[in-house]
Amino acid sequence: MSNRTVGTWIYQNGGGNIVEEKIVAGLKERGIETMTGLNLRYADVHNDGMFCNGIQMDNLDLFFSYNAGEQSLYQIYLYELLDLHIPIINSFRGFSISEDKMKTDVALKIANIPRTDFYLCHRDETEKLREAINKWDSRAVYKPVDGWGGIGMTLIQSEHDLDQILPFLNQLDIRFFYIERFIDYDGSDYRVDVVDGEAIGCYGRRAKKGDWRTNVTSGGSVFLRELTDELADLAVRAAAAVKLDIAGVDIIFDREREEFIVLEVNGIPAFATPDQESIGLSFNNKKIEKIVELIDRKTSHKK
Repeated sequence: MSNRTVGTWIYQNGGGNIVEEKIVAGLKERGIETMTGLNLRYADVHNDGMFCNGIQMDNLDLFFSYNAGEQSLYQIYLYELLDLHIPIINSFRGFSISEDKMKTDVALKIANIPRTDFYLCHRDETEKLREAINKWDSRAVYKPVDGWGGIGMTLIQSEHDLDQILPFLNQLDIRFFYIERFIDYDGSDYRVDVVDGEAIGCYGRRAKKGDWRTNVTSGGSVFLRELTDELADLAVRAAAAVKLDIAGVDIIFDREREEFIVLEVNGIPAFATPDQESIGLSFNNKKIEKIVELIDRKTSHKK
C-alpha cells in the first residue's frame, strides 16, 4: 500500500487528459497514489484544514498544479496558502515571479542572463516613459505585467503610437506602465522546456504574416527546432533564476546585439498537442518521466 499521496490539477484539453493518465501511471509504478481533479476553485478552509473534493489538501505529500487557463484570484490565494504547508510544483514563489513579466526581468537581470531592456514607471510619469522609448529609437512593446498568450501587448513605433494608446490605458485604471525594448528578430522564437534543471525539448514558433507576436494564441505557428547546448544552458539558467521546477523558456535572437536573449519564462508550458506530436514534437514522454522523477524525489522522505 502506498505511503505517499499527491494531488494534481492538470488541464484536460489539447491532450492534457492523456498526459495526466501517464503521470498517474508513472507515479503508481513508484508506489505513489494520485488524487486527480483537485481544482482549488472548489476548496474551502476551516479549523480542520483545507479541503477539496473531500480531500484534505494540507495532508497531501505534494500538490502538482498545471493549469494556466483557469486560475482565479481565489485559486491563487489558496495556492499561496497551501504552499505554507506542503511542497507544490511549481512553488508559489516561482509561480508568482513567472506570472509577472517585470519580476521575471528583474530575476533574470540579477542572474546576469541576457534579456531585453525594460522600463516601469508610475502611470502619471508619462514623460519618463517617452524618454525611455526615445532611447530605444522609438521602438518598444507595451505589455501587461501579468498577461499571457500575447493578449494586451502593443507595439509602439513612435510617440504618436504612444499618444494613441495612453488614453485607452488610462481608462483601464492601471497603476503603472511597463514597456520593453522591441527586439530586431526574424519573427520566430525558441521555446525550451525545462524540468528539474534539465532542458528536455525545444520547438519554434513563427509569427503569422503581418504580425510580430509568435504566440500560438495570436496566430503563430509551431515548427521543429534543434535544442543546442547554448539554448539548453540559457534556458536552464533562466528557469533557476525564476525559481521554477518546470518552465517553458522563450528565447529569441537579437540581430542588433547578435546574441540570444530570454524573452519570457512560463511556469506552465503546455505539452505538445496530438497535432503537434504528429509533426515531430516528440518529447512529451520524456517530460512526463522527468515530472514523475521530480515528484518522487520531492516526496522521497516518506519512502
